[in-house]
Amino acid sequence: MKKLASLLLAGIMSVSVLASCGVPENKVNKIEDLDGKTIGVQLGTTGMIYAEDVKDATVEKYNKGADAIEALKNGKIDCVIIDKEPAKVFVSKNDGLRILDEPFVTEDYAMAFNLENTDLQAKVNTAISEMKSDGTIDSIIKHWIGDDADEKSYESPADVKRDNGTLKMATNAEFPPYELKKDGKIVGIDPDIMQAVADKLGMTLEIEDIAFDSLIPELASKKADVVAAGMTVTDERKKNVLFSDPYATGVQAIVVRKD
Repeated sequence: MKKLASLLLAGIMSVSVLASCGVPENKVNKIEDLDGKTIGVQLGTTGMIYAEDVKDATVEKYNKGADAIEALKNGKIDCVIIDKEPAKVFVSKNDGLRILDEPFVTEDYAMAFNLENTDLQAKVNTAISEMKSDGTIDSIIKHWIGDDADEKSYESPADVKRDNGTLKMATNAEFPPYELKKDGKIVGIDPDIMQAVADKLGMTLEIEDIAFDSLIPELASKKADVVAAGMTVTDERKKNVLFSDPYATGVQAIVVRKD
């Protein structure tokens, strides 16, 4: 009898140890549940800024959104706050994750420039206005977002002249579908829009891929002419960069493990 009891006790302890090593169940089902939780974000993003305002939350910062998602899958954090479009890509590749229906915050995306570069800001704004009117921007976005998205990159007209030098664009190619690497090339909504802008300005586009939190310093040092990286317009960022007119609206979403 004692031997049987010992075996049962050992079995219960084994199950307890296994359970303690497993991934914890999801505890975030609405925005109000974020209080006191551990939130994963990508370093330097507005998701990080918003997360730091959550009451009693612990904010874990990662160089890449994909790293935050991996931490969520492994139970190291309770949720990830990230733009909805890359969130949809991550969730499509991970059956154990879902996006909360309620958006965390809505925001405008714009191109960024060095504070002194008002001339380029004005030229890009003119190009964006024309591309909104003629449907170019909508066409580009539809190739990357929606049920009919085919991820087909924008193609420049054959007769474009590029006599006005080089337009150096900095981005962080970890933000699909706005920017990502495909077959060794940086593609997505932002590269396509900036290529269309460069066509209108008669310039050759060059794209540099760097860490997101290095983008604004890259402008300050004048190593880049423009940042196009799904960058949200905020009052804090306006102290360090000029922004173009908005070209897209983004949603910060909350990604959690499935119940």
